[in-house]
Formats: sequence, structure tokens, C-alpha cells
Amino acid sequence: MSSSLKTTIEKIKALETEKKNLLTEIESLKKLADAKALELESEVSLLRNEVKSLKVLVNSAEPNSTPNKI
Repeated sequence: MSSSLKTTIEKIKALETEKKNLLTEIESLKKLADAKALELESEVSLLRNEVKSLKVLVNSAEPNSTPNKI
């Protein structure tokens, strides 16, 4: 086998290994991103509920005010 062909085969094997590793890393990062998105959705939901509660509290504390629609 010629040196050039051997080098090309080794390069292909190394690139296939790198591709496999990168695909694995991508899947791992996608899972982390999905988990982060779910966590943020939960936090946003809690903050929205807190805003609604505070609006109700503020509106009920104001004399002669009509409650705003939430």
C-alpha cells in the first residue's frame, strides 16, 4: 500500500471518529438546552403568577378603585 493511500485511510478514520464524537456532544448539548428551556419556562410561569398576584393585591389595596382585568 502506498504511503499516500495509507495516510488518506488514516485521515478518513480519524475524521469518522471525530464526527462520531461531535454528534455525541451535539446530542448531549441538545439535552442540556432542552432542560434549560424547561427550567426557564417554569421560572417564567412562576413570575407571571407573582405579577398577577401583586396586581390583585395592589388593586385591592387602592381605595375607590375598580380592579383591572388580568
